[in-house]
Amino acid sequence: MATLHETQHPLLENYGNNNSASLATAPLSSSSSSPSSSVLPSKPPKTPAQKAVRKTFKGTAHLANLLPTGTVLTFQMFSPVFTHQGKCPSVANHTMTISLLIFCSVSSFLLCFTDSIRDERGKVRYGLATFKGLFVLDGSYTIGVEEAAKYKLAFIDFFHAFMSVLVFGAVALFDQNIVSCFYPQPSEEGKQLLFAVPVGVGVVCSILFVLFPTRRHGIGFPLSRS
Repeated sequence: MATLHETQHPLLENYGNNNSASLATAPLSSSSSSPSSSVLPSKPPKTPAQKAVRKTFKGTAHLANLLPTGTVLTFQMFSPVFTHQGKCPSVANHTMTISLLIFCSVSSFLLCFTDSIRDERGKVRYGLATFKGLFVLDGSYTIGVEEAAKYKLAFIDFFHAFMSVLVFGAVALFDQNIVSCFYPQPSEEGKQLLFAVPVGVGVVCSILFVLFPTRRHGIGFPLSRS
């Protein structure tokens, strides 16, 4: 039995040594192969057209913040439908697209004359600003004459309404469906103008909005907490 134990003991030692050696070499092999497997392929460089499209989407999102939310959603929802994905194969498509542009422009203009007020319960009440004061659209709630007079129309309201129409025009020019519908094959100069004019209008209007802000929080615009 002692002889048998002595003969088996070296075998067990060799088996243990082989296992420890394999475990020691396994991390080395995995670690040596990990750098090659962890290296990600480099992203292909973007073409000027892709960069221009990316800037266009950023500019559209930025300008859309200056417009009423409902107007922007309506335009983005019906633009691809009315233009048939920019193809405009019939006169009806052109007519519906022009009607959409007119409707959104008028909506951007008129919603600048709306305002909101919070009642005693904190509920938001929307109204239309007039030369005499705020006319609350909800007939179940009335405000005092002195309180309504604080919301009278001013020159800044017409100024913002006019700029909102310009901003919507810039957003419409950024839309590829609208451009493809009315100007399917623009020249190189036309492409530059279609990109530069909306950007210029957006930058100027954004600066004017900052320099001459409005205190109104009308329909489709963010509300104040107070």
